[in-house]
Amino acid sequence: MLRFALTIALLTVLAAADLHAQQTPQTISAINEAVRSSVESREIAGAVTIVATPDRIAHLDAIGKADIGHDKPMRPDTLFWIASMTKPITAAAVMMMQDEGKLSVDDPVEKHLPEFKGLKTADGKPARVTIRHLLTHTSGMGEASPNESRGVAKLAGLVPIYVGKPVRYEPGSKWTYCQSGINTAARIVEVASGEPFDRFVERRLFTPLGMKDTTFYLTEEQLPRLAASYRRNDRGELEATPLRILGDKSPTSRDRFPAANGGLFSTAPDYARFCQMILNGGEFEGKRYLKPESVQRMTSVQTGGLKTGFTDGNGWGLGWCVVREPQGVTAMLSPGSFGHGGAYGTQAWIDPVKKRAYILMVQRADFPNSDASDVRRAFQQAANTALDEAR
Repeated sequence: MLRFALTIALLTVLAAADLHAQQTPQTISAINEAVRSSVESREIAGAVTIVATPDRIAHLDAIGKADIGHDKPMRPDTLFWIASMTKPITAAAVMMMQDEGKLSVDDPVEKHLPEFKGLKTADGKPARVTIRHLLTHTSGMGEASPNESRGVAKLAGLVPIYVGKPVRYEPGSKWTYCQSGINTAARIVEVASGEPFDRFVERRLFTPLGMKDTTFYLTEEQLPRLAASYRRNDRGELEATPLRILGDKSPTSRDRFPAANGGLFSTAPDYARFCQMILNGGEFEGKRYLKPESVQRMTSVQTGGLKTGFTDGNGWGLGWCVVREPQGVTAMLSPGSFGHGGAYGTQAWIDPVKKRAYILMVQRADFPNSDASDVRRAFQQAANTALDEAR
């Protein structure tokens, strides 16, 4: 009996070790080499990269420096301003409210925000904007200038500014990347849910998903892990630059509205969990966040034949860019892949055919086009090739 018990114990330990090995993220050398080349050529100071499947992390690596001046290395838990990678999270919040019957994406905005009854076109006619228009960047709404939004501490304070500006074209007829539309969608979530947007996404998404470092407002304890931001000067060297979302405020300051268009800070492992939930059709680790049909609607083209996006061959879903015809920087992705980038070079792209999410975290302020950066292309290509060959 003793020998039998020891055998069972040994098998249990070995099985646990094997399971741990399967779950422990590995570094894929080809990805490491591709990203390291971007660091050595001073395209970026450093990066954290992840490739996730629906149920595991296939690759995780941290390369280069989070802060050159203080000689701080990149780490998997380094925090980044993810900028417009906030937008898919905002879209998910809207769809959660639709799943609960509290709104429809085809509702006119004025149904939830009566102030929008005063929204006009340039020639003074009423402008009927729907929630769908907000999430697809087809509303034509005007933007708040930095001076207009500087003193605004709540999303509700932006609404009079937006309503006071004329709509530039017939809603739904054109695609123009629109920050005001996304912030308006988040304000609708506040009205539908009865709580501030930052609290809603924390309670309904970040906490249950285990996204412990995803927030609009960093704590003092998190602040030292925030990566420094850089731009390249005329000599080809990286120099520190501030986060433009903050103005003169600290990342810890709550004296600013939760910018649903691009205000989140996060880590690569955190954002990977959000992507895994989407890859799993709205479910993660046994908990359902979104209906499968809502995920399908979010991540499929909702803009007809309109030309959209910052690279060629794309359409737009609800909060997501969708790849119609892979080419250039998207050539390694399958048709129907979807994702979003951020102003300082962060990227997250999901291939639903190969069941992979490619997540790149960097902080480079002046890419000519962050969606089309050579860093993104090199990372995705190396990851795609390595994982295809490993099949």
